Amino acid sequence: MAKIALISLSDKTGAVDFAKELVSLGFEIVSTGGTAASFRKAGLAVTDISQLTNFPECLDGRVKTLHPMVHAGILARPIDEHLRQVAKLGCKLIDLVCVNLYPFQQTVDKGADFETIVENIDIGGPSMLRSAAKNFERVTVVTDPSDYARVLKELRLNGKVSKLTRLELSAKAFSHTAAYDAAISQQMNERAGRRTMDLAGGPIAIGGTPELTLRYGENPHQKAVLFKSSGLLPKGMLAMKKLSGKELSYNNLGDMETAMAVVREFGPDRPCVCIVKHATPCGVGVADDIGEAYRLALESDPVSAYGGIVASNRQLDEKTVSKMAEIFLEVVVATSFSGEAVNLFAKKPSVRFVELPLDEMMRPKEVEIKSLPGGFLMQESDTRQVNASDLKCVTKVCPTEEQIEQLLKAWKVVKHVKSNAILLWKGQSTVGVGGGQTNRVGAARIAIEMAGEKAEGSVMASDAFFPFKDTVEEAVKAGIKAIIQPGGSIRDKESIEECDKHGIAMVFTGVRHFKH
Repeated sequence: MAKIALISLSDKTGAVDFAKELVSLGFEIVSTGGTAASFRKAGLAVTDISQLTNFPECLDGRVKTLHPMVHAGILARPIDEHLRQVAKLGCKLIDLVCVNLYPFQQTVDKGADFETIVENIDIGGPSMLRSAAKNFERVTVVTDPSDYARVLKELRLNGKVSKLTRLELSAKAFSHTAAYDAAISQQMNERAGRRTMDLAGGPIAIGGTPELTLRYGENPHQKAVLFKSSGLLPKGMLAMKKLSGKELSYNNLGDMETAMAVVREFGPDRPCVCIVKHATPCGVGVADDIGEAYRLALESDPVSAYGGIVASNRQLDEKTVSKMAEIFLEVVVATSFSGEAVNLFAKKPSVRFVELPLDEMMRPKEVEIKSLPGGFLMQESDTRQVNASDLKCVTKVCPTEEQIEQLLKAWKVVKHVKSNAILLWKGQSTVGVGGGQTNRVGAARIAIEMAGEKAEGSVMASDAFFPFKDTVEEAVKAGIKAIIQPGGSIRDKESIEECDKHGIAMVFTGVRHFKH
């Protein structure tokens, strides 16, 4: 008796050659709709699925393989009781299932209407794959055209596919259907207006498809891949277009997101540039002109800017790109580049020039995920904003309107600096950044040292409260005029008294911005 291969494909790459080889190896081909038609066109004998089920396709193709004759034929184990049952029912055993699914993600990516998207949710295909994958002891399940050659080679050499290969293909099939279901889940939740964190009370489906193999991970010996969230249109960084330069690395993308997150804090209205080095902002400038904004950001810390990542919320012109070309930069990401600026790319072949539309640059991350052995952590992104009305002046001297404006700008940036974080702002830019320290006064000393003479007359932001008055003491010595911090320490009174002693204004936000 001929073995049976059930083949039903959306992606028909290599399908005809695969089916011809199976026929030569003694298989009968059972197929559906377009797949059957393509086989007949190639001269292959094909049994329609309706001949197997004795039931016609119906409901505009929604029902064709959802039938006991199909699933009993797939799920029957090679034991006497099962074989007797399928024989009594008149079922034919199905030995190989080759299925890939309706192009759900491709339909989403094309921007199709919701009705069309729903009609591209495959029901019968995943059911057959899951049945075949479950019964890997007897059935070979194939979802990927790249596996055709492997399956055929084993059939030719051994007359069967090995159990290990069947098990590996089973795992691949379950991964395929899981990713497919995750894409559908994510699309439906988005349509329903539900955020990822809204789902944290129960099982959560997060899926992705490989979008880009990166140069390497945090270190050259680590592999890294950028995944696109399944079920959604390309958003945020996935909408980027690399115009020139080397391949992107894991670190490049992480630093790009940090730089854009800072730019995002200042919104689309005023030109803003942020320079990031090793996941921490080292310079931020805000001005009426994007070239001036870059100059201010660079002057904040020109040493750290070397090898940094630059983000701009404006088009970059030839003059500004020429200035950027004066130092080594890893990545420059902007909303666009002028034609003249593009001509300069060839002079800096190693620099990645990346274009990202303004609305996507302004799109915040919804969640942050961190893997752990045996699981993962997930939290909402820190998108909390603080306005002037939220500030509580706790000192005898309160900040001026100009100082409040500067304090709020410093506060926007310090939340993106690794804790413990202290940041100094003066005029329209950062002048000193101290981050990633195990004590707060150490972070303050670094920020003040970086600022040098610019510390005089600046304002200070702290991502968390002062546990002791020592940070205020450092601010006094540097000539800092106003401080913004969350408050909430049991020693707040000491810090307040130290500010009052020296005429420094201090405001509390009531909001902490740890970034570990």
